[in-house]
Amino acid sequence: MLRFKSLGSGSSGNATVVEAPGITPLRVLVDCGLGLKHLIYRLGEAGLQPEDIHAVFITHEHGDHIGCARSLSLRYRIPVWMSHGTHAAIGAPDFDGLLHKARDGRTIDLGGMQLTPFTVPHDAREPLQLSCTDGASKLGIVTDLGHATSHVTEHLAACDALVLECNHDIDLLAQSSYPAFLKRRVGGQYGHLSNMAAAEVARAVMHRGLQHLVAAHLSVQNNRPELVQSLMADALGCSTEDIIVARPDVGTRWIHI
Repeated sequence: MLRFKSLGSGSSGNATVVEAPGITPLRVLVDCGLGLKHLIYRLGEAGLQPEDIHAVFITHEHGDHIGCARSLSLRYRIPVWMSHGTHAAIGAPDFDGLLHKARDGRTIDLGGMQLTPFTVPHDAREPLQLSCTDGASKLGIVTDLGHATSHVTEHLAACDALVLECNHDIDLLAQSSYPAFLKRRVGGQYGHLSNMAAAEVARAVMHRGLQHLVAAHLSVQNNRPELVQSLMADALGCSTEDIIVARPDVGTRWIHI
């Protein structure tokens, strides 16, 4: 049975810990878009130390996702997976043998957990999101994408839990103080999912086994948690209290699948 916890989600930084059970639990950090000291503090709040992390997976090169990946890896000797494009986009730095290249559809077998990356439409060099499984339960993580392709929804099929970007409300974005070019970027096909688009994804992958939905990467200026919870509850036919919102400052509680 997997469990996971967002350490924080939003433009200020994204990081999620996924843990598979065992005599020695296996833990993967998906993105680490925080400063190293801040990340260590957030891990401590989750009852963990950097030494408890066995692998890092980076979805793409934007600062709120890659953050302190290299310094964390080198200091604590943690292997890192990212796409060739992501590595190239950050200048192809040396990871002292700790870097592994991830590819669309190629499963990463960590022993107690398997990660399957998949490509998404986003304005990055070679962005990947992923699903995680221990063989008994499956978690899907999709925090940055402009729209959901059939490839995306296929990889999210049969998830027991889903961390899904709900970045903005279309009307709030249109009325915001963002410059026109930024509104086009955020709302574009390679930007970020609106609440309505996220609700469509939720409907597309909904099945009886879906236990948890975490709304992630909410815009502070262009969204409201209550709007997200209302739309997602309607999409899934559940209570608004069943929709968990990942906050930028504390993320979420530990969630068991």
